[in-house]
Amino acid sequence: MTTRILLADDQDSVRIGFRLILDAQPDMEVVGEAADGLETLALAHELRPDVVLADVRMPGLDGLEVTRRLAGPDAAAPVRVIVVTTFDLDEYVHGALRHGACGFLLKRSGPTLLVEAVRAAMAGDALISPSVTVRLLRHLRHPAGVRGEQPTGVRGEQPTEPLTEREREVAELVAQGMTNAEIAAELVISAGTAKTHIANIQRKLAVRNRVGIAAWVWDTRHPG
Repeated sequence: MTTRILLADDQDSVRIGFRLILDAQPDMEVVGEAADGLETLALAHELRPDVVLADVRMPGLDGLEVTRRLAGPDAAAPVRVIVVTTFDLDEYVHGALRHGACGFLLKRSGPTLLVEAVRAAMAGDALISPSVTVRLLRHLRHPAGVRGEQPTGVRGEQPTEPLTEREREVAELVAQGMTNAEIAAELVISAGTAKTHIANIQRKLAVRNRVGIAAWVWDTRHPG
C-alpha cells in the first residue's frame, strides 16, 4: 500500500525538497502541503494522511501544538506525526515526544533517514536523529530534565527475563541510533527479524519504544 504524506513547513524550498525525495519512493505519495499550523490541521482532517511531517516553527500554531492535536492522547483520530526541524533544542525533542510524535529528525539528516522515518512510523516504530540520541539519553538518566518522567526499565536495572546475547547486540545498535534496516545489515539478519528482536527487548525491559531501550543501554554502561 502507498503511504500518504502531508508536508507542513513554512518554507517552499523545504516542502519541494521533501516532495522530490518522498514521491520518488515507490510506496510513498505526498498528498498535500501546508505552510502554517492551522492549515496543517485543516488538511490533516480533510485528507486523512498516514503520516504528517511537521516543522516546529510555523506561523499560527507551531509544530509541537500541531503534534499534540493530531497525535496526542486527546486526539479523536490520531495521526502519525514526525517532527522535522532545523533546531536541535532539548525543549523541541522532549515536547515532540511528550505530545505523541513518532519521530524527530533534523533537516540536515539527509534523504535516507527521512524515508526511513516514514517507514518506521508506518511500522509502529519511532526514529530519532542519531545526533540527538546521546543528549536525550542523558536527560532520561536524570529525569528532572524531562519533567520528572522516566521510562520504566532504565537506570541500568537488570530485566526480569534476561536478554539473549543477540538481543543485547541489537539493543547496543538501537542505542547507536540505527534503524531496523541498518541493524539487519550489521548483523546479517532480515529487517523482520530485527523488528522481532526489538519487540522482545521492549517486553523484557518493560519500555515502550526504542528510546527506552537506548536509555537502558546507556545506564548499563554508565550506572549511577
